[in-house]
Amino acid sequence: MSDLHVLRVFCGPGGSAGNLLGVVLDGAAYRERSERQGLARELGFSETVFVDDAGEGRVDIYTPGARLLFAGHPLVGTAWLLRREGFAAETLRPEAGDVPAWQEGEFGWIRGRAAWAAGRRTQRYGSVADVDALTVPPLGTGWLYAWAWADEAAGEVRTRGFPGRGDGVEEDEATGAAAVVLTAELQRPLSIRQGTGSQILTRPRPDGVVDVGGRVVAHEVRTV
Repeated sequence: MSDLHVLRVFCGPGGSAGNLLGVVLDGAAYRERSERQGLARELGFSETVFVDDAGEGRVDIYTPGARLLFAGHPLVGTAWLLRREGFAAETLRPEAGDVPAWQEGEFGWIRGRAAWAAGRRTQRYGSVADVDALTVPPLGTGWLYAWAWADEAAGEVRTRGFPGRGDGVEEDEATGAAAVVLTAELQRPLSIRQGTGSQILTRPRPDGVVDVGGRVVAHEVRTV
């Protein structure tokens, strides 16, 4: 048996909304990838993380149906949890590569590459109302990150994320990897409102690198 820490990542002001994340700090309790995939599928969160070495920041990320090389909200949330548990968490090491992580006030940040989030298609809509009115796209149409300017001058964006994987997650509440892709395309800092009220902050850097940050709140601890 192992503890599963459930967090809400990319919360709105005051700790509202946020995307649920499961983190198993004792990754050794689930050694095989098939075991990890099974737990992620059972939990049904958009992502579940297994920490293989807290000191070194080695982590393994799963959706209910697949293993991911990189993902935003799992890394922001896991870095926050490791810091709370007394680890430096200055670098996380998912399969994609080394990911710097740090805290600025109430926001936890990571730094990733847009190339690590390939396959997420962004599509601009004419207004926030158009984005709000969208229904879940049919399966087979790919990962859609729908967006519209809420205030272009201020860099405020309204988004919704539709993974289209057929694994039970029809809409992602808050998606750091897709936010990285959008920021790399627009090449400007963004304040993103996604889902029911989650907030993601981003800052572009050279060569397709993007900083992505947000608030994290501890939701509950379960035994799995």
